[in-house]
Amino acid sequence: MGESRQELLQWINSLLQLNLTKVEQCGTGAALCQIYDSIFGDVPMSRVKFNVTSEYAYIQNFKVLQNTFTKHQIDKSIPIEALVKCKMQDNLDFLQWTKRFWDQYYPGGDYDAAARRKGGALPAAMSGTSRASAGSAAARRPGGATPTGGPRVAARAPAASSAATQALQQEVATLKEAVGGLERERDFYFHKLRDIEVLVQGAVEEDPELEKQEDGLIKAIQAILYSTEEGFEIPEADADAADDQETF
Repeated sequence: MGESRQELLQWINSLLQLNLTKVEQCGTGAALCQIYDSIFGDVPMSRVKFNVTSEYAYIQNFKVLQNTFTKHQIDKSIPIEALVKCKMQDNLDFLQWTKRFWDQYYPGGDYDAAARRKGGALPAAMSGTSRASAGSAAARRPGGATPTGGPRVAARAPAASSAATQALQQEVATLKEAVGGLERERDFYFHKLRDIEVLVQGAVEEDPELEKQEDGLIKAIQAILYSTEEGFEIPEADADAADDQETF
């Protein structure tokens, strides 16, 4: 069973030199960002906003936290949409998991939370090799079992490179899927318009007088089919293809 709300608040306020009164206040994402900065020392705290009151600003803080999770290959999803609602249970659950993670990986030493919020550097005792050996520090801590969910803190340089590659691959896959969807939608509507054009051409062939009626339905449909936006020019290849279709 995890720590109580009061125990967690006492821990956060002591570690980060804050005065939080409710775990719901962690829904801004700011305190969570700094908890992980106390472990890794590389969270860009200048981008973390503490005195914010909108969900949009909370989400920006959680984006910083998500980047930290990706960089250090922490295998734990962040329920951002739930947390930014600042509901007690959602934030309590995630904070209890964070506390277990911190118990295992905090490297020890002094952490000047106030200075870090102002963009200050880490004390020498918490920089360098002590950061890189966070996992070793965990082995010396009592009760340092891996938290449920199996977080993995790998070597920093390879982790960052691998995470960046995975992020790019995911972005490429997402873009390919979006382009494929747009192409299918384009083809669908093109074939619909082509069917209408064939019907109109067939009607005109059967009754050429229809095309001479300036206010008729056929003229109105043709005006829509063959209209172009201002400044748009049909490419030569497409224009030739259009001419071929009209003369078959």
